[in-house]
Amino acid sequence: MSQPAQQQTPPGVTSKMDPKPDHGEDSYRGCGRLDGKAAVITGADSGIGRAVAIAFAREGADVLVSYLDEHDDAAETRRWVEEAGRTCVLVPGDLADPAHCRAVIERAVQEFGRVDVLVNNAAYQMTRESIEDIPDQEWDHTLAVNISAFFHLAKAAVPHMRPGSSIIGSTSVNSDSPPPALLPYNVTKAGIANMVGSLSQMLASKGIRANSVAPGPIWTPLIPSTMPEEQVKSFGSQVPLGRAGQPAELAPVYVMLASDEASYVSGARIAVTGGQPIL
Repeated sequence: MSQPAQQQTPPGVTSKMDPKPDHGEDSYRGCGRLDGKAAVITGADSGIGRAVAIAFAREGADVLVSYLDEHDDAAETRRWVEEAGRTCVLVPGDLADPAHCRAVIERAVQEFGRVDVLVNNAAYQMTRESIEDIPDQEWDHTLAVNISAFFHLAKAAVPHMRPGSSIIGSTSVNSDSPPPALLPYNVTKAGIANMVGSLSQMLASKGIRANSVAPGPIWTPLIPSTMPEEQVKSFGSQVPLGRAGQPAELAPVYVMLASDEASYVSGARIAVTGGQPIL
């Protein structure tokens, strides 16, 4: 299976994708697994983040959606969350700025009174064939958005978390099998996995769990906006299942990790990779 060759400018939008990703709009059925919880999800305007927001809302959680500037996509996420009968707060801005990370958490506390679940999902990448082609600013920006923001968000959120709260990082199969053309991105995804390992031990005494999800190739706006057209066309064909995954296929894992059913799950890294093993 493959997608038509296509390309967008970063950060990319859902409306221009062919085919449109499946975020579980017509398939996800909730059963109260997150009743009364308050969640912060970064990068939730589209892709995996939108699928997680929809699933969380249908499981009973209120959601703060952090996103860069994709206002139409974010409004669509809010529509689905509100259709599920939950509150959705939209907070645009650049997570490369530590002050904005803190502002995201402050807004969640203002709206919800606490943070029960933090999902660090926003990410930036760009395909570069050689190290000489990677601008210094792009290296710094990728680390700031993908890994430093996770630190600043978690640091700000922990004082507002209760025992039973959950931190979830989106890492990647790339942290174990790094494709050379995504060097800065790969480094950050390995860093997220490592940070979660540290947090799971550091926060255990507070009753806060930390885990990560390692997606394989998932069909989101990040792909056509950061990869050459021919790579987009074959995206996902390299994994054993032979296709790119859909955001909806990730959401149940995030729900499980956020729920009280995962009360003894901390320090885990769950692969959703279409059959490609992680270490």
